[in-house]
Amino acid sequence: MLEVLGLDAEAEAIYRWMLANPLEGIIVLVSRLGLPEERVRAGLDRLSELALIQPSARQGIGFRAVGPETAMEVLLARQQAELAAQQMRVEKSRAAAAQLIAECSSLRPRGIDSDSEQLDGLEAIRERLAELAQSAQVEVATFAPGGAHRAEDLQASRAPNSALLDRGVRMRTVYLDSVRNHQPTLDHVGWLHSRGGQVRTVPELPVRMIIFDRCKAVLPVDTSDARVGGVVLSGAGTVAALCALFEGVWNTATALGSTPKCEARGMPPQERAVLKMLAQGYTDEAIAKRLGVSPRTARRTAATLMERLDARSRFEAGVHAVQDGWLPSSR
Repeated sequence: MLEVLGLDAEAEAIYRWMLANPLEGIIVLVSRLGLPEERVRAGLDRLSELALIQPSARQGIGFRAVGPETAMEVLLARQQAELAAQQMRVEKSRAAAAQLIAECSSLRPRGIDSDSEQLDGLEAIRERLAELAQSAQVEVATFAPGGAHRAEDLQASRAPNSALLDRGVRMRTVYLDSVRNHQPTLDHVGWLHSRGGQVRTVPELPVRMIIFDRCKAVLPVDTSDARVGGVVLSGAGTVAALCALFEGVWNTATALGSTPKCEARGMPPQERAVLKMLAQGYTDEAIAKRLGVSPRTARRTAATLMERLDARSRFEAGVHAVQDGWLPSSR
């Protein structure tokens, strides 16, 4: 019955027997269940690993079973942590795939692959984006990393955005949480919202990306400098994967009018993102760029987290974060 929660049939039988017979030791347990002693001990090891049994203070009784209510909470919490870790791996894989698609697309010979189109330089990118926006009929979905945007760039985007919204095109944009502290961006987002655009924020974004009508996606060929060039992708499978990436991020993002919810131990999402990047070995400069904040801010946040975790290195901070439940195990 409990296999779905990670407990095999033999371990479940041992747990149930220990609940019903709390005063009996392992010798009686082996006899009553009719299992070889090594398999009973293996089941006990599994129950101990899952924290469903604890050492007993009674003489002659090695372990006692945790009550079923507590046991089910433990199993469910463990499964939720594993699901969270798996979700992190999936999102990380999607982000890596998006970057790989963009970077490798720039290496393909021109004219051979009808599913991609190369754009060289900022002007070419702007012109093609304008064309795609004019032809969009249903939706434009955007990842806008990089932190605060220049006031003049935001102002220049209002005319094409107005044209889209006036035609009834749905606009969804994900910015970084750091823009919440930048008034020109907040003013622009407020304007977008008043016209029907939807805006959410997240601590970090995997890549700069715009998807038009779920059939064409524009990504930079150099993720460190989007002005170098771009690629327009139209392959059905590729665009579907990028749409899935967008939806995954959008569903976890916070509407700009709401406050990002604190996670485990009251940790704000941006701090949790820094902690995750510390565990992955990011430098302060890389963290700052990913979050759209200054290196000084990234450095200060990293130092605070390492102090709270009593860690002397970034690797040690990651280990302590998993051990203390701040981050899910990557297993």
